[in-house]
Amino acid sequence: MKYKILVTGGAGFIGSYLVEKLIQIGHDVVILDNLDPQVHQGMPAYLNKNAKLVIGDVRNLEAVKKAMEDVEIVFHLAASVGVGQSMYQIKKYVDSNSLGTANLLNFLVNEENSVKKLIVASSMSTYGEGLYECKKCGLISPPLRTEKQLEKKEWELHCPMCKRTLEPLPTPEWKKQEPTSIYAITKKDQEDMCLLIGKTYGIKTTALRYFNVFGPRQSLSNPYTGVVAIFLSRLKNGNPPIIFEDGKQCRDFISVYDVVEANILAMKKEAANYEVFNVGTGKKFSVLKIANELIKLTNSKIKPIITGKYRKGDIRHCFADVRKIESKLGFRAKIEFSQCLRDILNWSTNVRAIDKSEKALKELKEKGLA
Repeated sequence: MKYKILVTGGAGFIGSYLVEKLIQIGHDVVILDNLDPQVHQGMPAYLNKNAKLVIGDVRNLEAVKKAMEDVEIVFHLAASVGVGQSMYQIKKYVDSNSLGTANLLNFLVNEENSVKKLIVASSMSTYGEGLYECKKCGLISPPLRTEKQLEKKEWELHCPMCKRTLEPLPTPEWKKQEPTSIYAITKKDQEDMCLLIGKTYGIKTTALRYFNVFGPRQSLSNPYTGVVAIFLSRLKNGNPPIIFEDGKQCRDFISVYDVVEANILAMKKEAANYEVFNVGTGKKFSVLKIANELIKLTNSKIKPIITGKYRKGDIRHCFADVRKIESKLGFRAKIEFSQCLRDILNWSTNVRAIDKSEKALKELKEKGLA
């Protein structure tokens, strides 16, 4: 069945691939994007010409009205992204993410429209720390490590009851969300508001909690994007990757192509309605491994700098429990980590990378966050 579909943030990294896939399978697609200069250096050359582009902000009611004409399905990906930056550009992140989503929902509730389904991009950052196990006390959802602990360079988490070192486990959707940044709070806002309004007004809604997405088109000049792109930008400029703590902190890295497939399944499957799903691989990789793999693949002799320092609010380990999305939607990530790295490397060959990571780190230090 052919639908008219709106993708907010559809000119961005994930959104642009989703737009292409939707057009490929026969849908009419509208993009609403403000072309934020922190992400875009002008109009992206990769934008699919078969999509209708509305240049505007999701916070602007007139832009939303223009983009929403005859739309039946909405993928809401528009958001300001950056954990560290969100801690000192608080108004920007709350305005863009929380109030932008409120404006979109306000339109759906109060203006005439044809929307029957809404898929919102949430984030693994809403969990805070992942799920852990204590061999004596069982499952633990620990709070953030204290600054006193971090100052001693005791990086791993300890059981709050018996003080044993905790073992990280895959994090399931039922784990309590404990955001540790303004960005994470706003992503939880987006998720909560969309699901509440969806259930209240009968708009079939799904929230997808993305883990660490990477791949071609990820901005190499935005120091607040994913760690793979940041490290690659450093290497392309002859600079070493800068790693906090001891580099053994782990995340779940998933290809942008797999994330697009999860979105398509969420659109197609009735089992997705009013549900929340992790979108990850279920595998964990350390930040140090990411740096070393990129160095190896780029044939660089540069060695990463392991600072032994920390950033306030950073979590230690979080990777996805993917059993729910596998059983309900039949989704399983297909692209191997090594292939994902090769994909982004091949794409980056002719892409300009402006390394702004030291400027971003300076800002964090000035704000007392690093």
